[in-house]
Amino acid sequence: MSALSPETAPSRSQQWVSVITLAFAAFIFNTTEFIPIALLSDIGQSFNMVATDVGLMITLYAWIVAPISLPIMLLTKNIERRFLLITLFMVFIVSHLLSYLAWNFNVLLISRVGIAFSHALFWAITASLAVRVAPQGKEFQALGLLATGTALAMVLGIPFGRMIGESYGWRNTFAFIGLGATIICITLAKTLPKLPSQNSGSLRSLKDFAGRPSLILVFALTVIIITAQFTAYSYIEPFSLNIAAFTSSETTALLLVYGGAGFIGSYLFGKFGARFPRLAIPFFTSCLAISMLLMLPLSASLNTFSILCLFWGIGIIGFSLALQAKTLTLASDATDVAMAIYSGLYNVGIGAGALLGGMVSVHYSLSSIGLVGGIIAVFGTILATLLVQRRDFI
Repeated sequence: MSALSPETAPSRSQQWVSVITLAFAAFIFNTTEFIPIALLSDIGQSFNMVATDVGLMITLYAWIVAPISLPIMLLTKNIERRFLLITLFMVFIVSHLLSYLAWNFNVLLISRVGIAFSHALFWAITASLAVRVAPQGKEFQALGLLATGTALAMVLGIPFGRMIGESYGWRNTFAFIGLGATIICITLAKTLPKLPSQNSGSLRSLKDFAGRPSLILVFALTVIIITAQFTAYSYIEPFSLNIAAFTSSETTALLLVYGGAGFIGSYLFGKFGARFPRLAIPFFTSCLAISMLLMLPLSASLNTFSILCLFWGIGIIGFSLALQAKTLTLASDATDVAMAIYSGLYNVGIGAGALLGGMVSVHYSLSSIGLVGGIIAVFGTILATLLVQRRDFI
């Protein structure tokens, strides 16, 4: 991280506007990635498909992001970052227009490909950008705001996207996301200074990373836990409607509880993560494992399932924030490469989880997704406990 020269440095207020706008961008990108989870049934009905088949949207998106995150970052590593960010937003906006117009499911999938490409590049460069444009000494607060954007996507983006979809059709949900992205793009174009690429890393960084066992374990843990998470969470909407027999409005309320819990998870990590560095990751993975294992038993009551969603939401946001922060710490000399790998592997987990959850639903029962996800998360919790005992972890 290095400060901008005094001649080009923006004012402190402009720096905060840039950081906050990047946080809204994080909100937009996380909303669009996960919004199909809340709209599976509606999209399926419009194309005469079952919800589990529409889940291919989630898997395809994630498995495009996964393999291209590192290559696309390396291909663009010398491009000035402001120009690169605006360009990827333009691809993002046009792709959402295509989602709105999609006349069949294949066209919808094609639109998601464009969104996935922009997503891959966005998350490869944005964490380091937020740190660079933040006022001096406020770098970790900038990362916290990005995490808040992620939490808001679950608190507001996904449930309100579902409400828009129910009231005006799922196409208008994608239209609203595209409109929001346009506003954010214009704001970033006006507030961001030119940001030459720096500390992006190169292919040589991969060899360096191989000699950092804790970093490799962080990457492995990301795949395991996110696979577990999305084995269950990808199908929480049909589970809530068909297994728990909750109403549509109750399902939306559960998504609000789950998302709102993200603020608690973010607060807990910000408050205690640095004070208890060896406790955070095992704690959050344990929350995830227990929540998924209890998914079916606690689905008999809306109150008990709401409590479960509370702890589940705390777990996933806390886990994601802790792993992102640890990745940046263990690879501070090549942050963009490290975050590209992290984002790619995160999406390997999303795709694998969505695929596994669909297979479990089809070949066994939709009611079993929590059990399968929970068992995988137990193995992840064991790995997390071993990880934090390593000397090179801190």
